[in-house]
Amino acid sequence: MKNILVPVGSSKNAVSHLQYAVDFAEAFGAKLFVVQVYNVYTKAGTMIKVDNIIERESIQFLNSLMSQIDTKNVDVTVKVLKGKLIDTLELACKVANVDLVLVEPRTNSIKDEVYLGKTSGKIIKQMQVPALIVPEGYVFSAPISILMAVKSAIIKKKNALGPLSAIRERFQSSVDLLLVKTPFYNADDFKLNKDLKTLVNNITKTESPTTYQGVLRHFESHNPDMLCVVRRKRGFFTKKWEKNTILKKDFHSDIPVLVLSGLK
Repeated sequence: MKNILVPVGSSKNAVSHLQYAVDFAEAFGAKLFVVQVYNVYTKAGTMIKVDNIIERESIQFLNSLMSQIDTKNVDVTVKVLKGKLIDTLELACKVANVDLVLVEPRTNSIKDEVYLGKTSGKIIKQMQVPALIVPEGYVFSAPISILMAVKSAIIKKKNALGPLSAIRERFQSSVDLLLVKTPFYNADDFKLNKDLKTLVNNITKTESPTTYQGVLRHFESHNPDMLCVVRRKRGFFTKKWEKNTILKKDFHSDIPVLVLSGLK
């Protein structure tokens, strides 16, 4: 874990989120990229670009936030980027060789009943880089226990388990694997390859209509410090991620959620 990217919005939680990001990055000796993305705007009727104004105000905003953070010994780079959100973040991740994106549930100050706002939901749903959703106001602490929930343990993508492996190794975490047999179960879905076997301490098998419901059923008994799920077309949140906004009544987590980019 060498490079971590943190997209910043205008939420009241921004300072807390950035402090978590710094503390997390410090634990790995990683470099932190703090970015804000804006679109290209023009003033109606005049065609006068306001790019310079937006960029200047965004830099001032980010610097103001960072002045409230104890950056410790972490190498922090602050950037304002212009373009479409996902395309711009994906390019930034590629250029900076980012290993993980840290996301706060709501990047803007929106309704309390929302778990993932439109921007955060779009980042989680559409980006191919692994992400960590950090609850609002969450203070960094080492995740001693991690619950990984999947409906298929088949791994074809190289380094798919990289972020989980790095976190486990750094914090000496215990990883419990929850294999959820859904109606779409295939015979080989529960066969663990060598890489996954090496990471896992305990295995629990359960049957449920969805992976998400399987987690709800076993969450309390495992009592993890971090939840690990997999982003795929018909994955953990399935219907819940068909829309970018996710309400707390549909899903809510008081612990960080590690979202792997996919195993296949």
